[in-house]
Amino acid sequence: MNDKTYNGWTNYATWRINLEVFDGGNWDRYQADDLRQFVEDHIHETSSGIARDYALAFIQDVNWTEIAAHLVDEDEEVTE
Repeated sequence: MNDKTYNGWTNYATWRINLEVFDGGNWDRYQADDLRQFVEDHIHETSSGIARDYALAFIQDVNWTEIAAHLVDEDEEVTE
């Protein structure tokens, strides 16, 4: 049984962050914690108040490991 629940991803938050932040980029870091920290830092640098609070709450649902694995898979496809 497929446990993916949104466009082939774990959830909407994971799909959206991958699409908006990482899709099509040239990412040389694939560790889930690095990806999470990158997005969290960007939120802190570019927003404040309630917008920042909502963005930080939104990314709590992201499956960072899934995005990292996807980026590795994409990189391997490109190099083959």
